[in-house]
Amino acid sequence: MSHAQIRAAASAGKTVAVYGAYGHTAGFVIDELLRRGLVPRLCGRDAAKLAELADAYPHLQRCQASIEDPQALDRMLQGAVAVLNCAGPFLDTAAPVLEAALRAGLPYLDLCAEQGAVLDLAADYDEQARAAGIVAIPAMAFFGGLADLLTTAALGGASDADAVEIAVALDRWHPTLGTRVTGQRNQRPRLVIADGRLAPLAQPPAAREWTFPPPFGAQATLALPFSEIATLSRHLRCAQVDSYMNLTAVQDVRDPGTPTPAAVDESGRSAQRYVVDVQVRRHGRSYRATAQGQDIYAVSAPLIVEALVRILDSRAKAVGVVAPGQAFDAADFLTSLTALEWTLDQNP
Repeated sequence: MSHAQIRAAASAGKTVAVYGAYGHTAGFVIDELLRRGLVPRLCGRDAAKLAELADAYPHLQRCQASIEDPQALDRMLQGAVAVLNCAGPFLDTAAPVLEAALRAGLPYLDLCAEQGAVLDLAADYDEQARAAGIVAIPAMAFFGGLADLLTTAALGGASDADAVEIAVALDRWHPTLGTRVTGQRNQRPRLVIADGRLAPLAQPPAAREWTFPPPFGAQATLALPFSEIATLSRHLRCAQVDSYMNLTAVQDVRDPGTPTPAAVDESGRSAQRYVVDVQVRRHGRSYRATAQGQDIYAVSAPLIVEALVRILDSRAKAVGVVAPGQAFDAADFLTSLTALEWTLDQNP
């Protein structure tokens, strides 16, 4: 967008506060907002890092706000139509930023992979958000949101299942600094759904072979649930939900020597390839929904921005602290995303 187009869009009420704007994934989010005709306001806790964005985005507003300063967070949201929280660890940032959104009467979305942060927002703020008619969607990203949408699409409108298994394969995982900091901060026990309720992941985590679609094929995997367990627990009645990740990715992210992502194209994406494979059993039938694409950090941008656009044009189906599958027509949402390919098979 040109400077004139940015001014016009801002005047038309299309400003979106992006908290943690100097983060790796936030860069993709900012560019996606601009591509969709929305105006990012670059926000965060670190004034020096915000200043460094001036060269890349000279025409965008910048606003420093600490999560310990509610008045600064309120100023950050003045004149905005929504806030996208890209600043992890979300166990620290989600609650204060959502509180500011509630005070301002604005939609809130984040990129949270932490189960505990999603569950805390639902427990502490759902009633208030529903009373105010506000949509708040945590985990609207690769971790959490994508598997939630795939599971919801596979169920085709049903809200119950006998079992759901989710498996993620990455050909490599070069984690960002934010991923590493979040992993260090997040010491809460990982959860699955067992016997119809949230339960701690069994230790040691289960290992199994999973046959992914090409080009991944058969892979050794380890039980490693992320925020999709928390989002699915909000709207799916299911006896068992388990999540797995291939060992290649697990070993990469646990190795302190693994480098950060390296861009291979003009958009800043890395060469990383991913697949998310969801298998659902319900009333004697099987369903399989799969998504594939490039760069798990980059794909979070079209996921969260598409969700925002649908909220702003009144296509969200629920208010409160909700899961992606509660808020949207999952199949239609996935089909709209050109950044990934997805398929749905019955009785695979």
